[in-house]
Amino acid sequence: MAAPIEIRGFRYWPGHIDATAQSALVADLRAVVAKAPLYSPVTPGGRPMSVRMTSAGRLGWVTDQRGYRYEPHHPTGQPWPPIPPVILSIWHNLTGLSRAPDCCLINFYDEGAKMGLHQDKDEGDFSFPVLSISLGDEALFRLGGPDRKDPTESIWLKSGDVMLMGGAARLAWHGIDRLRFRSSRLLPGGGRINLTLRVVAPVTSPSSS
Repeated sequence: MAAPIEIRGFRYWPGHIDATAQSALVADLRAVVAKAPLYSPVTPGGRPMSVRMTSAGRLGWVTDQRGYRYEPHHPTGQPWPPIPPVILSIWHNLTGLSRAPDCCLINFYDEGAKMGLHQDKDEGDFSFPVLSISLGDEALFRLGGPDRKDPTESIWLKSGDVMLMGGAARLAWHGIDRLRFRSSRLLPGGGRINLTLRVVAPVTSPSSS
């Protein structure tokens, strides 16, 4: 396995997932979406987000007027589907962790979609990293620091790229400014899929009392 590129504390594996594996991943994700359909979220302030999303795993990240949080069920009330094994393998291989993620958040970016600068901070233990997998169209990824006012730099993420946010970069601000729509042939209609794998809460030992 090639060594990652270090960018502002982020660990970056360009082209880590080859074309055949990308297609297999998309097939697995279509099965997830069949059970937990993509939906259009809104922020706590009631503003619609430009991405559509769903999740796989024990918990899913949701946002609505009640706030940002993790829930055990899709908005339809159904449990989230399991995280596909191949995605778990990428997590274990690149993080070196035996602990599995609780959530695989699936964001779909159609033409014109973007994601403003934000921190991933709804989890209970920031010692665990966040792993991001890019599939489909190229996206301009902006990386900052732990302070919203820190300077930023941007790189184009391509299909098959993987990014790890851990350590000093775990609470770095980051976002997607824009897509190069139809720059990839992976998704017939164009667009980008981003997967982020997260450990939501630490494992607690049963009480001995």
